[in-house]
Amino acid sequence: MTFKNISVCLFFLLGYFLHAQKVYLSKVEKTNDNKEKHFFQIDKNNSAAEYLGEIEVQGFSNDDFAVFTNIYKKAKDIGANSFAYQPFETIDEKKQPFNPANYKIKLYYTSKEELSRPSDSIFLFSSSVKPQKISVNKTEIILQPRSFVTIKTIPGETYVISTKKLLGSTIKVLGQSHSPAQYFQMSSIRVRSNNYGEPGINLKSGDITVLDRSFGDFLRMIYSENK
Repeated sequence: MTFKNISVCLFFLLGYFLHAQKVYLSKVEKTNDNKEKHFFQIDKNNSAAEYLGEIEVQGFSNDDFAVFTNIYKKAKDIGANSFAYQPFETIDEKKQPFNPANYKIKLYYTSKEELSRPSDSIFLFSSSVKPQKISVNKTEIILQPRSFVTIKTIPGETYVISTKKLLGSTIKVLGQSHSPAQYFQMSSIRVRSNNYGEPGINLKSGDITVLDRSFGDFLRMIYSENK
């Protein structure tokens, strides 16, 4: 290998390490010895959750599931079963907008009763890289990359969700009173299934993927909502 080739390799390796994503526990207040597998988002302003610590993410990655997996494993190291986004503040105490390349998450232990509150909502997520054209009950919606839409369901009403492609997928979701939230990602990209005992991706049907609530809650935090 020539000196020039070695220099090029070293340059790319240096760039990789400088831009590599890091996920680490930045603070540990206490630990909890629970063995619960779920990891749900909560509203820290309306919660009696027990604060455990914080995670900080530095560097951007389009592989949202890999990022979530790293966060999940570190959260479980201290027994967290819930989380909330913690905005950075400027010198004048103004909250900064979410930055996918650098953010903090507060970790909590929350009671099962509080985490099991009904939602009656459907969350539809785009992919991390491409816009997705979908329809809900024949109403067309364009989801930009890293965005989602929330549908508040009505008991007894059926919601027909389609990806509007020649060989695209269509699903029907029935609205039920006091039901848990349901999460779907609308994308034709290849995704990885969750490992046994870990939350993540439960089922893929064509280009509509059913997500576990834990991963869905994480996407709700890092994606922008279409109002």
